[in-house]
Amino acid sequence: MILTERLIRDHTLTRKEYEELLEKAGNQEIRARLAQEAVRLRKLYYGDKVFTRGLIEFSNYCKNNCYYCGIRCGNPNVKRYRLSQEEILDCCENGYGLGFRTFVLQGGEDPFYTDERMAEIVREIKTRYPDCALTLSIGERSYESYRILREAGADRYLLRHETADEAHYRKLHPENMTLDNRKRCLQDLKTLGYQVGAGFMVGSPGQTGAQLAEDLCFLEELQPEMVGIGPFIPHHDTPFAEAEAGSTDLTLFLLSVIRILLPKALLPATTALGTLDPKGREKGLLAGANVVMPNLSPVKNRKQYDLYDNKICTGEEAAECRQCLARRVESVGYRLVEERGDACLS
Repeated sequence: MILTERLIRDHTLTRKEYEELLEKAGNQEIRARLAQEAVRLRKLYYGDKVFTRGLIEFSNYCKNNCYYCGIRCGNPNVKRYRLSQEEILDCCENGYGLGFRTFVLQGGEDPFYTDERMAEIVREIKTRYPDCALTLSIGERSYESYRILREAGADRYLLRHETADEAHYRKLHPENMTLDNRKRCLQDLKTLGYQVGAGFMVGSPGQTGAQLAEDLCFLEELQPEMVGIGPFIPHHDTPFAEAEAGSTDLTLFLLSVIRILLPKALLPATTALGTLDPKGREKGLLAGANVVMPNLSPVKNRKQYDLYDNKICTGEEAAECRQCLARRVESVGYRLVEERGDACLS
């Protein structure tokens, strides 16, 4: 328990110490102690609030061929779609009426959505809903592109780094993608004043404890306002179709660790957690998470945004059933709120 208590006291460990701590991830006493501290910290900065983000998956076209992703360009079996600006705005209108005050525009890296097109969409959303935050999750772009979108009104940007280890990055991505460029993008976003979200898959093929320790060190260095982690889940039309899914227990352990490393961060209880475990998102909240991301996408498109197999996209994952989600959040002692839910920076 020495490492556990030192992490709680100092909010940091060395890379080797993180690796040693991860070796103890199955220890129930250590997991309980870390979760207890994680919950204390999230309540210190955010009380019992759980923030919602209305997720709009507006395009499943992608120029990249990441080996773990169901919508990679090399998958010929995807039924591709793009939402028009009006369809995106309809999703926002629906979400606003349901109480959402943050919209997340998420898509593959689709060249159709040029800087000009994206900036127009961003400006229109911010004009219609000035009291809402707008998050983009549209991959790697140039500094100039990020600047244009920031000036158009985008508040936040999600770009999971997926792994901070070079060898592991090469295992998961084709040669034309680099970890250096991914890190460059994250630094550019911070420079431009976005609230920045990074994150990684837990249990992706070939991942080691040393590589997860590297992820934790990278998060400490980057100091993002948001961190999205979830268990790896294979997709049947990828090179990792037969790979084993990641562990929900290890994901929950890491959520608690990250809350202690970054006490003020926004941490979602992800859809992937809810996909592998029917109570996964509730468990995520009890491990230190404070965000949920229901789906605002048109019902006809939800199954087409197929990043991994068996992704939940009905019931409380559908934004229309917000009351169902509210009850689930209340069942573990928290409450869903109608707020932008910015990171606590003070």
